[in-house]
Amino acid sequence: MKATCKKYILDFKRPSGTSRGILTQKETWFIILEDGYKKGIGECGILRSLSIDDRPEYEEKLKWMCENINLGEEVLWNELIEFPSIQFGIEMAFQSLRSDSPYLLFPSAFTEGEEQIPINGLVWMGEQEYMKQQIEEKLQQGFNCIKLKIGAIDFQKELDLLDFIRQHFSSEEIEIRVDANGAFTKDNALDKLFQLSKYELHSIEQPIKQGQIKVMADLCQTTPLPIALDEELIGVFGYENKDILLKEIMPQYIILKPSLIGGYHGCKEWIDIAEKLGINWWITSALESNIGLNAIAQWTFLQNNPMPQGLGTGALYTNNFESPLEVKQGHLNYNTNLDWIVNI
Repeated sequence: MKATCKKYILDFKRPSGTSRGILTQKETWFIILEDGYKKGIGECGILRSLSIDDRPEYEEKLKWMCENINLGEEVLWNELIEFPSIQFGIEMAFQSLRSDSPYLLFPSAFTEGEEQIPINGLVWMGEQEYMKQQIEEKLQQGFNCIKLKIGAIDFQKELDLLDFIRQHFSSEEIEIRVDANGAFTKDNALDKLFQLSKYELHSIEQPIKQGQIKVMADLCQTTPLPIALDEELIGVFGYENKDILLKEIMPQYIILKPSLIGGYHGCKEWIDIAEKLGINWWITSALESNIGLNAIAQWTFLQNNPMPQGLGTGALYTNNFESPLEVKQGHLNYNTNLDWIVNI
């Protein structure tokens, strides 16, 4: 078996804002496996400044993985425990190689075009008017669950946006999730959660920065609004450490991003622990190309989670790969009449 790695830069259609700054490009890496006449492809979707494996030796690890590809999937996954995006790329590439088609990783009613995955519509941070415009677009596009990134503009303006939605749509008509990306402080978080709760939100992701375990645990016990852990899960390795973290914090939800927490296997560990503790969960992509998004979506469908998932990021880029993935009426579809066009 032969493995090669290739870097690819994804260009955003328009700058996209988070509490960590404005994104105009997204770096990603592809693992291409060749075994006789068969080929497989996997995506290592590193997110600079957020991924735990954003380290100087990242490319060196990719090279080592290519040189040692014949150790096999399980050995490589364990050897690269501190490089979750490479772990996921390996899982994806081997599953792709095993499949009848490189992009048909998990055949199902989803890939047959018979069933869909409900997803949330993502509203990026920006000036109030731009965010309002995005909200109106998502509602016109048929989404009944939207997710707003908050924490970058004046908090009162963000509350005004929520008020704007609730003036027109009840919580039964539109589910609202907000993502603070750790923008609140331990001193103001609870007060802000009470202000947000007036708008009947579904949940808030990561209200404070990760690593403040006791503060987060206290928030989860006293919050008027369900809390979902996101960044908090990044860099927690091994089943036992995951178990300890969830038992200490006991959040209402956890959010699983395969590229950031070790792929399918890493997600499954979190899901098993969360379900034992009565914690709910959903799965989200992390700005991968359509190749990574496809691999996440096909696996997500098999998990039978009825909640809206965070898989609506395929249309963000000018140079994404053409694929059968389509977003229609708040759902991700696999259009069997469309072909993959991939040029890496």
